Amino acid sequence: MSRFKTAGDIGVAVLVAAICCVVAPAAPASAGGMTFEQLGGLRSVGGAVLSPDGAWIAYGLTVPRRPGVDDDGPAWVELHVIGSDGRDRTYVGGEVKVSQIRFSPDGSLITYLAERNGDEHTALWAIPLAGGESRRVLSFATDITDYRLSPDGSTVAFVAIEAESEDRKKTEEEGYSQEVFEEDWLPKRVWLQAMPPFQPPVANPSGADPASTEARALPVDGSVFHVRWSPNGKLLAVDVAPTPLIDDQYMARRVRVFDPGTGETRTAFENPGKLGEFGFSPDGNHLALISAADPNDPAAGRLLVAAATGGPLRDVLPGLEGHVTVFAWQDPDTLMFLSDEGEETRFGEVDITTGLEKTHASSGAMASDVRVPIMTGLALAGDGQRAVLVGDSPNHPSEVFTMSHGDAGLTRLTDSNPWLADVDLAEQEVFRHQAKDGLDLRGVLIRPLGDTDVPAPLLLMVHGGPEGHLRNGWLTRYSAPAQLAAARGYAVFFPNYRGSTGRGVAFSKLGQADAAGAEFDDLLDAVDALAAAGIADPDRVGVTGGSYGGYATAWCATRFSERFRAGVMFVGISNDVSKGLTTEIPVEDLMVHTLADPWTKMQFRLERSPISYAEQARTPLLIAGGTADSRVHPSQSLQLYRALKLLGKVPVRYVRYPGEKHGNSRAASRDDYARRLMRWMDHFVKEENTEAPPWELDVSRKGSQQ
Repeated sequence: MSRFKTAGDIGVAVLVAAICCVVAPAAPASAGGMTFEQLGGLRSVGGAVLSPDGAWIAYGLTVPRRPGVDDDGPAWVELHVIGSDGRDRTYVGGEVKVSQIRFSPDGSLITYLAERNGDEHTALWAIPLAGGESRRVLSFATDITDYRLSPDGSTVAFVAIEAESEDRKKTEEEGYSQEVFEEDWLPKRVWLQAMPPFQPPVANPSGADPASTEARALPVDGSVFHVRWSPNGKLLAVDVAPTPLIDDQYMARRVRVFDPGTGETRTAFENPGKLGEFGFSPDGNHLALISAADPNDPAAGRLLVAAATGGPLRDVLPGLEGHVTVFAWQDPDTLMFLSDEGEETRFGEVDITTGLEKTHASSGAMASDVRVPIMTGLALAGDGQRAVLVGDSPNHPSEVFTMSHGDAGLTRLTDSNPWLADVDLAEQEVFRHQAKDGLDLRGVLIRPLGDTDVPAPLLLMVHGGPEGHLRNGWLTRYSAPAQLAAARGYAVFFPNYRGSTGRGVAFSKLGQADAAGAEFDDLLDAVDALAAAGIADPDRVGVTGGSYGGYATAWCATRFSERFRAGVMFVGISNDVSKGLTTEIPVEDLMVHTLADPWTKMQFRLERSPISYAEQARTPLLIAGGTADSRVHPSQSLQLYRALKLLGKVPVRYVRYPGEKHGNSRAASRDDYARRLMRWMDHFVKEENTEAPPWELDVSRKGSQQ
């Protein structure tokens, strides 16, 4: 029987009332569906935590900047708190970007990371739960990237890059600013420092100066990324890789347990591949982690447990045809978890001794006439008796939910975009079909909004990875403006082709060593199935995607050009020969994608490169990406652009976003890309133009549908 109980001081009626407390006055109804301004203004919850007593919830609210109104840049992140009275309060708002929100062990403070009030680097801040001003409690010579307070609150363990030496700083000031590629890095260390009091005591003017404490680094070989205390404060678990390089972060992180006093290594866990979350059980006897099943598994998704003193890691959900995304210890024997299973998610628990499972909620199901959301974040109260979750649905981005034993379902506590209730949104569903080889496939379909042509023009929006997948939740974003497209009469389909996650390890490996093979044939099979169902017009199809989805776009626009009227490739791949030698993740690419060294199988790589089919391309192609992309080098975009431009047989345009990396972060860059994507599709898919639209983009008109 489950031990997931109702917190005695939190009534269901109070929780239900919370929604009413956070709703702002409704905006005027948006005729014709979502606008670009609304797309760019969508707010979302990034993460939520519970106070130790379970009575308070703290969460981060992402607030986008307004292009053309605010100074350009990434979105702000505010700190909000929901009390036991159901009220939503802004604790830290405005032009701030908080992260790593947590409660102090005694519940009196909310701590977070931010760079504010003159900080040179990201520092540790705190604000009293009872209210008041934030104070900086710890700063360091470099950015603090992760931290945890010891169980007694006396010590903070944090992760930060080792500071540059004075000699190195001096030579840089003298003009020696050269970069030694992938060698001049400094490691991330785990540091220990006494936690300063939030309110320093008033010093005796005649007394001695208080003794200062400096941060002490643990002698860890390699580079540390995250840190976790054992419940008794006598051990520290960290994930360590040989270097801080992205490839090592992806493929080489392993969990090590140290004595924080001596720095002695107590235990080493050899997780067999990619690593996700990790943490001690409440009694300190076990350690759980999310790991890949083997070195060639594309994603961390197995829930493994071992004795904290060492020993073999054991999969406690061995039959799961899905991927665990997050876990939390309810008690020493029980793990609560969220898992991706197909296009939906599950909130469950498992007994680590018996293996018995229980499901508390499954997204897509109805509970008390309310649809259970896609669940992506989970945290428990100190006694494990109340959960806070982050979830989204086809009708709203991420919000805060809570659930206790005996509830009919999850209770939604926030409404970050109340105006969405007055926007017409198109219907969304999971669409199933078969590949030509009989493989069961599915994806998420958004039908055209209102009365439209049937069959409708189709936009295929392909996810990246390929070890990613699209859930049946909120899918509209700047790089995939799905609801805007539906409002214009398009059917929009997000295919979860073979190689996607969410369906277990075996399915996620189906595309390995076969780039652009059966995995991209699945895209054509999806178009055919949607056409056979009378949903899509096979003669009016556009395709778009980013990263590996950009690879799919380039492939469809060249190799299968006769099937697509337009393509928009974002940070995508065009030349498989050079891709593996110009990316920051060559080992990850080798281990979980190609299964071959990047200088081998050259003929095969040429055959699987969109650039090899440039001469047969007749699909107008918009290419876009950031100039600072180190994941998929900008030369991938440039090569395909140059080939199509020199051939001169099809409209092609290359839009570069200065300083942007593997995806756009600044508000204006996001807005520009979304508008260009939709204009390109309308221009060629619906209006059947043969020449490219003007290169300039008019963004001056509010509510513009350009």
